[in-house]
Amino acid sequence: MKKVSKHIIFYFSLFLLIGSVKAQDLHYSQYFNAPLFVNPANTGFDPAHDYRVGGNYRDQWPSFGSPYETMGVWGDVQLFNERFENGWVGLGGSLMKDVAGSGSLTSTRGIVSVAYHQVIGLNSLLSGGFGIGMVNKRVDLTKLTFNDQWNGQFFDSKLSSNEPFVYSSVYYFDLQAGVNYAYFASDNVYLNAGFSVSHLNHPKESFYASDNLIDQLPFRYTAFLNSNIKIQNLWILNPNLYVSKMSTAWEIVGGMNASRNLSGDGTNQLILGLYYRSNDALIPMVGYQLNDLKITVNYDATISSLGAYNGTNGAYEISIIKSGIYGSGDKSTKATKCPKGVSF
Repeated sequence: MKKVSKHIIFYFSLFLLIGSVKAQDLHYSQYFNAPLFVNPANTGFDPAHDYRVGGNYRDQWPSFGSPYETMGVWGDVQLFNERFENGWVGLGGSLMKDVAGSGSLTSTRGIVSVAYHQVIGLNSLLSGGFGIGMVNKRVDLTKLTFNDQWNGQFFDSKLSSNEPFVYSSVYYFDLQAGVNYAYFASDNVYLNAGFSVSHLNHPKESFYASDNLIDQLPFRYTAFLNSNIKIQNLWILNPNLYVSKMSTAWEIVGGMNASRNLSGDGTNQLILGLYYRSNDALIPMVGYQLNDLKITVNYDATISSLGAYNGTNGAYEISIIKSGIYGSGDKSTKATKCPKGVSF
């Protein structure tokens, strides 16, 4: 019994530790390569292209028996460029799925977002966006064991758990809104900042038949700062910072990636980066861009106390983004209403 108690204490401590990192919504280390997941005002926010499609995959804590897998696809387009003299509309959608733990706790969410982008003066752009989505949370209760199923020697799944579960699957609507501001200082310097709020409708998320306010999701606040700085025609430096808060849980990620012009005209780029998630992980990154196709991978090396249990194997992540222009696909033919930002 003493041995079992130690195991229970270990897993309970591990649950609390994981909870401190994962208490927020689903997330990616490459948040800048998943723009629609970060802020609905990012929908259609790409002055140099007419459309974007992307995919992200994250495998977290693979050294544990039941790792966390997060995957998503997204896409957006620019609309009504010809109807608005100094602005345009962005329309997009995203689908995200996360599977976690031995109980296969699965979260699936689909969101449709729309944004309006307004040119201000000669070198500023202000955007506002709104998103509405449907979320499904489900768990396989047959894969879980509870205190009351301990028979003195082992956990017997045939015994009643005495847990007040009413649902193994729940659905709810989720609303989000955000703003985005961009300043094109010159052909070599670009600044961008955004702020968004998720769970505006305080949706209820519980597998119990409870009307407690504690079952309502609190607001999630997300802010980011971003800059592109071109050095001659060889490098584009991209320092950025991401901050998110949900209830008492914080996530802060900061660092920089840099694109090296390998071809002279920017059609071939090597991407190198290094990021830090506060009190959690160091995140090296590498990628390659060929024309309008970009592939980036990163590795989260755990530096928190969880590293003693997972051998610093935090997470592996990959993102793929394809951008394009309607018709000829030539960037030089695209008429933009503001500077295209920093590019080779």
